[in-house]
Amino acid sequence: MREESRRQKRIARLLQEALGPLLLRELELGAATLVTVTHVDILADLRSARVFVSVFDGDPAAVLRRLEERAGAVRRHLAPLVELKYNPELFFSLDPSADMDARIETLLQGTRKDGPDRD
Repeated sequence: MREESRRQKRIARLLQEALGPLLLRELELGAATLVTVTHVDILADLRSARVFVSVFDGDPAAVLRRLEERAGAVRRHLAPLVELKYNPELFFSLDPSADMDARIETLLQGTRKDGPDRD
């Protein structure tokens, strides 16, 4: 696996910063659902990007479907915000680390309840 170049990292960070507020406006999910862009991976040719999102207080599968449906519109709205030579094609994925964090927290809470009292 190749390591990302500084340019890829810079553009990925730029995309992540621009996509956060854009997704909230474009998806029209309402105040009950919070979507966070956690990471962006961009290919070396800068023509496609994998956008990882975490979904809180909502149905992750439904949000992912909505993202896939609106990917073209998001891409069009993103173009003037980042001003790149090539506007990358966007592919969305749920961030697996959010699920892992929740699982670890659940396990930790269980051990606190079951473990010996150390007062």
